Amino acid sequence: MGVAIVTGSQRGLGKAIALALAKEGYDIAAVDLEGNAALEEVVSQCKAMKVKAVGLSCDIGDLTTHQQMLAAAEAALGPLTTLVNNAGVSVKSRGDLLEVTPEAYDHCLNVNTRGTFFLTQAFARGIRNTVATSHRSIITITSSNTTAVSISRAEYCISKAGASMISKLFAARLSDEDIGVYEIQPGVIDTDMVRPSRVKYEALIELGLTTIKRLGTPEEVARIVVTLANGLLPYTSGQAIQADGGLSTVRF
Repeated sequence: MGVAIVTGSQRGLGKAIALALAKEGYDIAAVDLEGNAALEEVVSQCKAMKVKAVGLSCDIGDLTTHQQMLAAAEAALGPLTTLVNNAGVSVKSRGDLLEVTPEAYDHCLNVNTRGTFFLTQAFARGIRNTVATSHRSIITITSSNTTAVSISRAEYCISKAGASMISKLFAARLSDEDIGVYEIQPGVIDTDMVRPSRVKYEALIELGLTTIKRLGTPEEVARIVVTLANGLLPYTSGQAIQADGGLSTVRF
């Protein structure tokens, strides 16, 4: 099918996405902040599906690591076709919007926005002149917080809103190059990041937070990624898929 880079693939959404793409026949570069046993387990599970896979370390917030990671992925797996921008960070601590520090702000913006922009740029530069043998795509995982306000996580909301605009900008720039650029905005997904607040979210869901009354699963988001990577939403450019169980649906 192609060669996919999935950032933040050690666990959660990234792991589910890597495994779903491998099941579809994609060779996988599983990328995370550092190589460890958990990342190697993802690689092993991908290889068990009879595809090539490699684990690579890359700090998305460190722009000097991007080109080396992309080159290593291509050397191991062949010409790249797909980038899934999944790696990201949450706030260091929830708190009053009036107390957000420059350090806390930069923590989110450096990875979620700046790092995502420049990795996408480097990937696009590398594939725009390659001969396409399959659909080429860039898929960015943002958040319902691109539009939904959470005043205790202001810096996260701002960083994800920026990442959403990044997707739209690259979609407009790369449409003539036959590279599909998409965004997925997950809502409350059952991952390690959400589990500390799971009881609270389940109570809110019962009260109507979402129209589908349950948490989403990483595997459901991964199915959407596979659909986009395969080019199965033709005549689209930069659209955001709201994988949020109706969280963002306006109701009254």
